[in-house]
Amino acid sequence: MRADRRWAAVVALLAAGAVLLSGCASMPGDGKVSRVDSSQRAEGESRVRVFGVSPQKDESPQEIVRGFLEATTSDEPWFSTAKEYLTKETAKAWDPFASTTVVTGGPSANAAREDPGDENGYTVEIAGTRTALVDGRHAYDPAKGAYNARFHLTKLKDGWRIDQLPDGLVLGESDFERIYRSVDVYYYAQLGSDARSVSGGKDVLVSDPVYLRGRIDPVTETVEALIEGPTTWLDPVVDSAFPAGARLAGRGKQRLSLDDAGALKVRLNAKGADVGRGQCVRMAAQLFHSVQSQASTKVSGVELANPQGDTRCDLSREGAESFEPGRLDGRAAEQYFIDSKHRVASLTGASEKGKVVEGPLGSGEVEMGSVAVSRDERQGAAVSLDGRSLYAASLAGGGDLESPVLLSGAKKEQDRLTAPSWDGLGDLWVADRDPENPRLLRLRGGKEKPEEIDVPGLGKDERIESLRVSSDGVRIAMRVREADGRSSLQLGRVERGGSREEPEVTVAALRPVAPQLEDVVAASWSGDSELVVVGRESQSVQQLQYVGTDGSTTNQPTLPGINDVTGVAAAEDEAKPLLAESEYGIVRLPPDANWRTLPDPGTAPVYPG
Repeated sequence: MRADRRWAAVVALLAAGAVLLSGCASMPGDGKVSRVDSSQRAEGESRVRVFGVSPQKDESPQEIVRGFLEATTSDEPWFSTAKEYLTKETAKAWDPFASTTVVTGGPSANAAREDPGDENGYTVEIAGTRTALVDGRHAYDPAKGAYNARFHLTKLKDGWRIDQLPDGLVLGESDFERIYRSVDVYYYAQLGSDARSVSGGKDVLVSDPVYLRGRIDPVTETVEALIEGPTTWLDPVVDSAFPAGARLAGRGKQRLSLDDAGALKVRLNAKGADVGRGQCVRMAAQLFHSVQSQASTKVSGVELANPQGDTRCDLSREGAESFEPGRLDGRAAEQYFIDSKHRVASLTGASEKGKVVEGPLGSGEVEMGSVAVSRDERQGAAVSLDGRSLYAASLAGGGDLESPVLLSGAKKEQDRLTAPSWDGLGDLWVADRDPENPRLLRLRGGKEKPEEIDVPGLGKDERIESLRVSSDGVRIAMRVREADGRSSLQLGRVERGGSREEPEVTVAALRPVAPQLEDVVAASWSGDSELVVVGRESQSVQQLQYVGTDGSTTNQPTLPGINDVTGVAAAEDEAKPLLAESEYGIVRLPPDANWRTLPDPGTAPVYPG
């Protein structure tokens, strides 16, 4: 039996004249190669390169399948060793990049049977519990369920080989975390006639998180994923400047990397390079920010060239700033909350002492219960303490509070208006929880007549409990109360059509972004493709955690625990402190510090947005 041998691991530590493995014994000079249990390989072992071991002639069908599965977790770009376990015809036809299924603990290959009437045929069944699926467009889906597949083998002169198997890979969680990493690629928001609301409205970049093999050829894979186009979920609300048919130039795989000055040169095929300068610059901006999202050093610029290497356009770091993702988010100079007298107040920077805002919302004329501030911090919107009325007003100067821009007719306070939210276009969003007429509403400019937004994914027994719109205006995070009374966090895409005079806006394709949480209490945007969420896992205590907009967990550090959190606020600028409302009042979590209770009593903390 040779089932205990599969892996050869090359451990390379680059140092000046020395190779050192702290705490490890020296490598033996002889003896057989033993399997390295995948559960023992830590994600942080970035200097360990793992390569598969070729099949042996005397191995059983089960051992061949296990060896193949382990070889697919190697660091070989084209799975050359894994293909040795396949027949030649099958090796040519098998597509390892079709999808990646992630299963708990790794797939098992135990159940097997001989094929009746075929002494040279054998079928091996593999199984596991699926925790996620990455499709052919690199999109992550936290799709849980059972995984089962059949591998058929035939006996050749060199031993058993696989001649039938599904396309794609199946990996254990630890191998997936070691091999793959989440990368943000960027596309332009389709804002329709609303693009005219802001300067450069056609150049608003939106993050599309994808999972790529992070240790093989990360820059090239990022560029290729970008050029392929957006994931299926985001595609209806974004555009790419890259024309159809654009590809990297060259018959072979063009390997891309930053030069010593941090510049990136990309040669495109004829279809990709045959564009005007304006379009070329927009393409370069997508490339710049996509590569910068995963590069360990600053990108100094991007150059696009034709197949012969002749420059079509270039974009410097300074030029790319005008396309900066999140530029509609504003500067978030202050943090806002409702003070003990139910007025809108603010905190500046790291100050712990609040001040009442200027303008009607700080007058105390009406007691307020929640607040939202436009991303340019010129306008505010607040819901009255009883949840019935929505007011909008300038945050500068005096004046009286005008009549409410929206009223809820619900009888009970908890069934009335949610806290509002502003997108980066200057539009105000709010939900009315009235059981008789639950609605999602948008007020353009914060003052126009409320228009009802269709949300076809909501069931008749579901309603929106709270919401936060992304600055780009094409994504909305909603806490949805389900029929059983629990709340889930759903992400919807904002599809815009029609004209400025007769807009057609729909929030479509709701998908869960924190499926591991049984009950979600609060959520806030915290970056281009990330949210911070408060909730509970099954039979667990409340926790704060970061989640990706695709439903994946992030590499952000674990947040310090705090009891009974009822609200959370984060800036899309990740350098700014986190705010929360808890049993202690308003607390703040600066970077690399612990929670600190603010001395001013208050509720409902928010950042602009």
